Amino acid sequence: MWLADNWKDYEVLDCSEGEKLERWGKYRLLRPDPQVIWNTPKEPSLWGKLNAHYHRSTKGGGEWEFFDLPEQWSIGYLDLKFNLKPFSFKHTGLFPEQAVNWDWMRGILKEAISKNPGREFKVLNLFAYTGGATLACAAEGYIHRANPGDGQSSPISVTHVDASKGMVNWAKENAASSGLADAPIRYLVDDCQKFVEREIRRGNRYDAIIMDPPSYGRGPKGEIWKLEESLFPFVELCTKILSEKPVFFLINSYTTGLQPAVLSYMINYLIAKRFGGKTEADEIGLPVSSSGLVLPCGASGRWQMSY
Repeated sequence: MWLADNWKDYEVLDCSEGEKLERWGKYRLLRPDPQVIWNTPKEPSLWGKLNAHYHRSTKGGGEWEFFDLPEQWSIGYLDLKFNLKPFSFKHTGLFPEQAVNWDWMRGILKEAISKNPGREFKVLNLFAYTGGATLACAAEGYIHRANPGDGQSSPISVTHVDASKGMVNWAKENAASSGLADAPIRYLVDDCQKFVEREIRRGNRYDAIIMDPPSYGRGPKGEIWKLEESLFPFVELCTKILSEKPVFFLINSYTTGLQPAVLSYMINYLIAKRFGGKTEADEIGLPVSSSGLVLPCGASGRWQMSY
């Protein structure tokens, strides 16, 4: 399992009876988590001090109960800063477990830049949400700017695509808070599949692709997206916009039952078979402070070019 264990501003304090107790900066939130099927003792000194609690409804959805929480606050991860706020279905605007993938992407891009001086790398982030992966890639490029005073001189440009205007605006706010307002990031409010189809027709190519597709959704014309049925043809579609020398490809999944081995098989068949390189897939998780154990948080499939 790949652990997101480099956080300072976030931690899972404990988890029991279908809920996880988290620290987001100086605030403690209690939120539901379907992975937590165990009933373990709750230490009152931990569980008795909450700033907010999201209650699930038996009819679906749920609602927040606030005790002492601002409308918005921020936390940092390395050189990135994220603006947080509680909104629908328990979310805060960030998936902290993805930090393990941000670190991996930055490492790949750092190596690619060092081994290909002068080359520019185009990254595509699909279903990009509030921009965690977008900012991680842009920040790595920022470090390697040809002109330290010019953000546009970065060797890494990122195209950020999400169907939600609100999420795209949130990503822009996170970029500004992270000092990346002038980084070469193109923000697009668009249906990801339609965007990829247009990029194929335009002849545009990308050196790295990130995707975090939903388990279920509907397209702009009512098209139904089910991950188990739609993922393979979508990944296949995306391979048509890879450059001749891509550096990485990342697929995230939060769909219960979609095992890492499934992601590995797809990536090997569609990408590694064509480009060689290295494929790996595993669960991702967060350490639990009180127990020293790990809370599973989905799965990721990764491919990277071998040099």
